[in-house]
Amino acid sequence: MNSPINIIAVGGGGFTHEIDSELEDYIFQQLPVTNPAIGFIPTASGDSEIKITRFYERFNQFDCQASHLNLFGTVKELQKWVLSQDLIYVGGGNTKSMLSVWREWDLPRLLQRAAQNGTVLSGVSAGAVCWFDMALSESGGDGLVALPTLGFVSGSCCPHYSTEEHRRASFAEFIEQGLLPTGIAIDDGVAVHLRGGEIVGGVSARKDACAYHLSMVAGRLETKTLTF
Repeated sequence: MNSPINIIAVGGGGFTHEIDSELEDYIFQQLPVTNPAIGFIPTASGDSEIKITRFYERFNQFDCQASHLNLFGTVKELQKWVLSQDLIYVGGGNTKSMLSVWREWDLPRLLQRAAQNGTVLSGVSAGAVCWFDMALSESGGDGLVALPTLGFVSGSCCPHYSTEEHRRASFAEFIEQGLLPTGIAIDDGVAVHLRGGEIVGGVSARKDACAYHLSMVAGRLETKTLTF
């Protein structure tokens, strides 16, 4: 029987920026096993060596088995690696390019299978929005657009909500115009935890940083601040 999919979406920051340690602490605490296998996928940054190094520096502080998947190098036993992780964390960068590379490797199917088997999916920025139906993204180079993503979670997602001011107005406008479905907006330094599509928790590592739920109610946009 498939497990409800567990997703922890981080709006920005975290270990790839060497800040917000509370985010990784929260993520690690959600894992139901001791000495978990934790895998990092840095595709969105072109397998940035800096981000890979920061991943190991941060997660080697935990009692875990840390590894990463480098899709721009020699790839071996992809399915075995994906399906053996207790947590998969996806780094930030270019969402559109990342998804294109993943599809070439049939990675979305494997990630969904892993999640249904109990693997927790997490990530920051591109690694947060990719799990939803759609994302507010500027990875195509033509400004902010509605980008179809993986659809593991219903709705849309916007990262860097308060940090990048243009995103706040655009996300609301896209939802009001029907270009994006009901969605979650996440500030930098905040993680939102969803299980089976429902928000079950989260954490804020920065003062005044929040996450929000935006939806259309009786023809008007309604914005609710999420509390954890």
